[in-house]
Amino acid sequence: MLDVFSKPRLRSLLDHFSAIKDTRQSCKVMYPLREVILLAVCGTIADCDDYDDIAAWGEAHLDFLRTMSEFHYGIPCQDWMRVVMNRIDPALFSACFQDWVAERWPGIPDLVALDGKTSRRSHDAAAGRRALHLVSAFATHRHLVLGQEAVEEKSNEIIAIPALLSRLALEGALVTIDAMGCNPGIAQGILDAKADYLLAVKDNQPTLHAEIESYFETAPAAEVETCKDLDKGHGRLESRTCRVSTKIAWLEADRRYPGAFRFPEVAAIAIIDTRVEQKGKISTARRSYITSRPLSADALAEAVRSHWGIENKLHWTLDVAFKEDLSRLRKGHGAQNMAVVRHFAINLVRDAKDKRSIKTRRKRASWDPAYLRAILEKSAC
Repeated sequence: MLDVFSKPRLRSLLDHFSAIKDTRQSCKVMYPLREVILLAVCGTIADCDDYDDIAAWGEAHLDFLRTMSEFHYGIPCQDWMRVVMNRIDPALFSACFQDWVAERWPGIPDLVALDGKTSRRSHDAAAGRRALHLVSAFATHRHLVLGQEAVEEKSNEIIAIPALLSRLALEGALVTIDAMGCNPGIAQGILDAKADYLLAVKDNQPTLHAEIESYFETAPAAEVETCKDLDKGHGRLESRTCRVSTKIAWLEADRRYPGAFRFPEVAAIAIIDTRVEQKGKISTARRSYITSRPLSADALAEAVRSHWGIENKLHWTLDVAFKEDLSRLRKGHGAQNMAVVRHFAINLVRDAKDKRSIKTRRKRASWDPAYLRAILEKSAC
């Protein structure tokens, strides 16, 4: 081994890979699990989007890979990689990822967005298997993937979100979720993690939704804080008005039906009205929110805007830069495990300290081993 192992971040990455249990008979293992995962992560960073590309890249850069591990029998072929990645326990692999993130980027993020994304071509119609749907936690200010949880067959995000929350260190954070997560149990789970929630309210909570809208129609001006902002660009003019009230004692009034399950520790409610002018057309929208933190109108509006960073900075990047929606992995645990590999890669690539785009960083890493080494070890220059 070369002195690359003295580099803390790479050693940390390899140590976490080594923690994943390999169920194969050790005497028959030609390609250790740690090396297969390392190859998958390096190849994914280096602009490879499927097993064929990763195996071909690995063969061309075997000398580079041997500076990090033995690769005694060389590089596994694409079919062998597929077999190994299909067999890795996805729960253990996700836990490995989350432990690595917690170690390499210590400190609790101030704003965490949770949202789901479907890998659209991962369905298997012949086997009656639907496409992989993964709920991810994203530190929106730090642009860092914190963890993920797959939505099981015949289940939904309401089941997956609490499982993901239970594994994250969230004390002091503000957790934002769209209307799918507007559920009293999820709200309580966030509070149990010593964090606060900001939840969008839609017609899945029809009574609460109607009550919030009704309140703001007649609320005294003294009870409501308002802020406005305006965005211009690319022929689009968008104005937003955010109204917040912390006068919400009426939510606990006895007029609600006995035994009603209420949202715990609601501290404020809000409505955001949006008006968009584009190409001579005008559209409007209204969204309602509840939060356990008594936020000002400015702070709540900023948190709502930041929530959509998970769409722009994570989901969009995975689809456009990493071509996740084109992935046709369908057998075993391959789709879920490679989604985690892409999360490893996107955190490492985004942490590079240069002004290149993610697309350009990946391309340069594919032909410049020194640049890839810098991404793996610390940061690119």
